[in-house]
Amino acid sequence: MGRSTVAQIVLETCNALWEILQPIYMPAPTEQMYRAVAEEYWLKWNFPNCIGAIDGKHIRIKCPKGTGSLCYNYKGFHSIVLQAVADANAKFLVIEVGGYGKQSDGGTFSSSDLYKLLENGQLNIPPDTPLPDEEFSLDMPHVFVGDEAYPLIRNLLRPYPRSLLDSEKEYFNSRLSRARKCVECAFGIMTAKWRLLWKPIEVEIEFADEIVKAICVLHNVILDHEGLDSILDENVDINRVQGKKNQGCGSNKICTKTGRFVRNYFDGFVNKNKLN
Repeated sequence: MGRSTVAQIVLETCNALWEILQPIYMPAPTEQMYRAVAEEYWLKWNFPNCIGAIDGKHIRIKCPKGTGSLCYNYKGFHSIVLQAVADANAKFLVIEVGGYGKQSDGGTFSSSDLYKLLENGQLNIPPDTPLPDEEFSLDMPHVFVGDEAYPLIRNLLRPYPRSLLDSEKEYFNSRLSRARKCVECAFGIMTAKWRLLWKPIEVEIEFADEIVKAICVLHNVILDHEGLDSILDENVDINRVQGKKNQGCGSNKICTKTGRFVRNYFDGFVNKNKLN
């Protein structure tokens, strides 16, 4: 077969995988689904009211024509950005593909459909509920957890800056990081399974988007059928495939008064309920 014929077959296959499998294995989250995710985060990772861990991954691509430095990221290669929310079992709840590599995680989030739906109250997030301790009776929002690059807003928690750390804040950061690693684990497993992601994808950006979407939904299919433990037993070296993580605060430094109050309240709960 000719190269163009094979390319068309691959594109059509990726589109078919997404269109057929996405409604089954990555449906739009409902309020009931978010409640189930929050319960699992508390049982498995001891973080309350958590409805997902959010992060971005740079997918290496061949430099697209006419884009200049638009796709050139801080790691020194050209990429598109996969932004994803993962549940407590490292399954993708929501993905968004196509951000330019030049953007930070926070910048990608601010321009995403997820942020717009969150701001407009259209994300089916459950109503506020108290944290699982009688001393903390205030109703608290359900939250996503992210790293320093993300904004601190009502429904998204990020760690305390290093300049403000004391022993209690450092402990809170470690507990938040423990919950957040679910999405990093998802990226690591995905990259180890589909080694296409170890090198630049040499297709047009739109084609690369479809490939990544197909990989993400197949990741969920495998987890549903095999389970997370069986995959981790394959000795996947997640640290190797993930690469070095940006530890800076990012360009997006939005920090709302409500976000600070929510984080401080969660901080008090986490430090009172320390793990042994």
